[in-house]
Amino acid sequence: MFNILTSTAKEELMKTATTIDEVIAILDDIISTSEKNQDPLGYFAVLYRKVTLKVKEGIAEGFFDDGKRMETFDVVFTNRYISAYRGYQQQEAITLSWQRAFILSKKYWPIVLQHLLIGMNAHISLDLGIAAAQIMKGKNIHDLKGDFDKINTVLSSLVNDVQQDLADIWPTLRKILQWTKKADDFLIDFSMNLARDGAWKFATALEGKDSTETQHLIQQRDTKVAEKATIIINPGVIARLIFGIIRLGERGTISEKIEKLEK
Repeated sequence: MFNILTSTAKEELMKTATTIDEVIAILDDIISTSEKNQDPLGYFAVLYRKVTLKVKEGIAEGFFDDGKRMETFDVVFTNRYISAYRGYQQQEAITLSWQRAFILSKKYWPIVLQHLLIGMNAHISLDLGIAAAQIMKGKNIHDLKGDFDKINTVLSSLVNDVQQDLADIWPTLRKILQWTKKADDFLIDFSMNLARDGAWKFATALEGKDSTETQHLIQQRDTKVAEKATIIINPGVIARLIFGIIRLGERGTISEKIEKLEK
């Protein structure tokens, strides 16, 4: 069952962002719609808005080698998420990676953390490399490597932010993660792999390919990333048991959890 969007929300989602401020505005609309519909998809949108604000701040402060190019990168990157979200709401065909992420939102047992990680899996493991190759088409993609690593630094910083935000939803979470090394390793290892492994290699693999080859490589990558989502959906007996306890301990409605993540 799909959420019913207001006419305003539909109009916003039909737009393609051209600036980082437009990206933020569309993310705001997704968050607002998610709060109204009690939709867990709002969790990732909140997290992503925080990343976008950090990128915007970094551009303003000269953190990136090429601020103008980084804004283009951010916009192209985010438009892939927006397009997938819009396609899911309109029951259109989308990548397998995003399909698995969005379907998870219809299930009761996944905790907030799993919703965030599965969104990161689709967006970073698949979309990041595609966006990098797209903005560097006809150019030497290795010229982007410095800023690519810097945006990965921003993405990697989400690990601590996520754990802090989730601790606000359920304070006992921090103690459980510290006490249970297996679950802690799962979170850290998976997050680091998302932020650093594979995305750049995939971007360089797309360099210089024609449209047919590019589409073939994207489909292959999408299948692998979708399979990787299984680690999040079913992380093993111990982690699943811990996540079940966490889920029962989570307090508040979905909209209230979204508000806590926004802080």
